[in-house]
Amino acid sequence: MVSFASMHSPSPTLTWLLALSAACAYAVPALRIGETAARWALAVAWALHAGSLAWGLLGTAPHFGFATALSVTAWLMLTVYGVEQQLYPRLRTRALLGLLGAAAVVLAALFPGLPLQVNSSVWLPLHLALGIASYGLFTAAVVHAALMNHAEKRIRLAADDDSGIPLLALERLTFRFVGAGFWLLTATLLAGWLFGEALYGRAWRWDHKTIFSLLSWITFATLLIGRARFGWRGRHAVHMLYAGALLLLLSYAGSRFVMEVLLERFT
Repeated sequence: MVSFASMHSPSPTLTWLLALSAACAYAVPALRIGETAARWALAVAWALHAGSLAWGLLGTAPHFGFATALSVTAWLMLTVYGVEQQLYPRLRTRALLGLLGAAAVVLAALFPGLPLQVNSSVWLPLHLALGIASYGLFTAAVVHAALMNHAEKRIRLAADDDSGIPLLALERLTFRFVGAGFWLLTATLLAGWLFGEALYGRAWRWDHKTIFSLLSWITFATLLIGRARFGWRGRHAVHMLYAGALLLLLSYAGSRFVMEVLLERFT
């Protein structure tokens, strides 16, 4: 049994300083405090968030858990936004990203997760990176799908589209993120299946994480095939995307949350 207190890293002062500084910076766009201030605050938050992640993952006592996974995902989403902002300057998602970023960085400080073993496989960081990158891409797909739904509703109401990206461009971006995330998820599952013993000291096993991961993979595969062969789009496609993303969230973050917080133990 691992108590809540023992999960914390040895230097909580710096951890919380970085986390709270990033959360305060994220609060500026979340509260819609000025266009210019929000833009600069988001850039500062991105840098502080990166520092917080680096301290937790690369410091003297690296930790990783469900909250860290969510925090990295939020940071990757903000990185995607930074790139897209150059292509679509009118993109309006800063408030949502600020809210998500603040919640994620504070959650990661509260629940730093399991200490990473120093004698673990050298391939484990790559495996984790593939999995978290797929999380980030699917999160980007979900955010763009939500923007697409919002744009479609405004079009039906004969109102101006305020998303900042044309509807067709939103749809293309959404499914490009889905496609890229699917291939990364495939690589992650294959690595776990083929090299599970080298990565984790045990062979592939049918636990909750594996089952939810495979269900999400099947959902995304069905969505991509349906779109390619039958032209699926609109609400049906978006609902499948949401379902696959929820299953993927439950696969790692959900399972680890139950073990780290509800059961207060690790396997």
